[in-house]
Amino acid sequence: MTAQALALSLIIYFGVLYGISLLVGKSNSNATFFSANRNAPWYLVAFGMIGASLSGLTFISVPGWVASTQLGYVQMVLGYALGYLLIGTVLLPLYYKWNVVSIYSYLLHRFGIRSYKTGASFFILSRLTGTSFRLFLVLKVLHWIALDALHIPFWVSAAIAIIGIWGYTQKTGLKTIIYTDIAQTVCMLLALSVGIYVLVDVLSLDAKSIWSWWNSQPTTQIFFWEDWNNGQHFIKQFFAGALISFAMTGLDQEMMQKNLSCHSLRDAQKNMFWFTIALVIVTVLFLVLGVLLTAYAQASGIEATGDNLFPVVATQSGLGKLFAYTFIFGLIAAAFSSADGSMTSLATSASIDLWGIKEGDKGIRQRKVMHRIIAFSLWCVMIAFYYFIREESVIAQLLLFAGYTYGPLLGLFLLGVFSKRPVHDRYAPIICIATPLLTYGIALICKKYLEFDFGFFVLALNGALSALFLWISGIGLPLYQGTPPGKSTSKSG
Repeated sequence: MTAQALALSLIIYFGVLYGISLLVGKSNSNATFFSANRNAPWYLVAFGMIGASLSGLTFISVPGWVASTQLGYVQMVLGYALGYLLIGTVLLPLYYKWNVVSIYSYLLHRFGIRSYKTGASFFILSRLTGTSFRLFLVLKVLHWIALDALHIPFWVSAAIAIIGIWGYTQKTGLKTIIYTDIAQTVCMLLALSVGIYVLVDVLSLDAKSIWSWWNSQPTTQIFFWEDWNNGQHFIKQFFAGALISFAMTGLDQEMMQKNLSCHSLRDAQKNMFWFTIALVIVTVLFLVLGVLLTAYAQASGIEATGDNLFPVVATQSGLGKLFAYTFIFGLIAAAFSSADGSMTSLATSASIDLWGIKEGDKGIRQRKVMHRIIAFSLWCVMIAFYYFIREESVIAQLLLFAGYTYGPLLGLFLLGVFSKRPVHDRYAPIICIATPLLTYGIALICKKYLEFDFGFFVLALNGALSALFLWISGIGLPLYQGTPPGKSTSKSG
């Protein structure tokens, strides 16, 4: 893959996205930017959310993860499905009942201003970091493929990527993203399909031989029951998956903002139902791709592992231009599929929750300023990651970090939804900062002295501690008796 070919691919890709942006509409209102005027077709939202959920992490890291963890990630994916079920039956009715634009507005009515600001701040920290992880991973691969040979500094390519995303999202926001997500999902699924087809063909597998071949592979174990202390044990992985999807989707402004763009609760629930089925199938297929990639690499003497496995096999092993180019388009789509939605959701939460923007033209101007600030912040965090994070699996880092940053959010919402206990609003920020630190200490002690690895299940510990201390802070206060606000409560501009 030459630098010229990569540049042409990027131009074509961004040309399509900018074309979609121009076709979507010319509205500059905050209602369009924040919620797509709440008339998005649920089936388009569901299909587009597949690509937004996969992103560069699934596209690059999950296939490369197979050699070290086999198919154990399936355990977490099954947990995701349970988490999505809870989102559709518990959280979506709550959000539609309260008619929110930012989901953290619920915390304002339920607990108070400090709890509200704390929840929004933890989301912004989590999403800013997670989005930067994703973009960093994919841009690093693009550099390895072609850009390093041209001596283009990483900060320059990161700036171009951020400016490109800002350009097609800065006007119509979520309304544009719903349609660009569809194009990005198609690119990723095409790369997945072509990759599986080419590898099955080159490994000379057919309907008669593929099952016996599959059983002979050392990377196809799915369920792990043997060692309870191991972080890959089924119980830990399954319930960690449920909690991660519940927190990282149900308590995440980006993903819920898309659900809330649907016309009604019923449409949003249909969206979640079909999205769940599709995402589980697609993620399992990425793991199948990982088994094929690992087998082909071993048979061909390719030493690439982890995040480098898929890029090396697709672009440097002579498997054809179709495989290489579909991989590149899938990789580019993976880079931007969640980044554009993240930039929009971060601008939404920061504008509504932290800034408290005004109505009308002034609110539009404030939102545009915040959108630019968020874009610059993403660029800064990516640059920091480039110099400090190079070795460990990126997906493992992201999910582990999420266990600490989404824990306080999980605690706030669990207490708010499943009890009438208030919290002492003044202490909420202190509790939400202290519990991740306490969780980290407990996890470290258990691993060092008890040889017990919480793994991704650290989110459960963090959320439980957050909910417990918040519950204790509300002892003696009157029980919550609030009623949902009217439609005029939510600011959409």
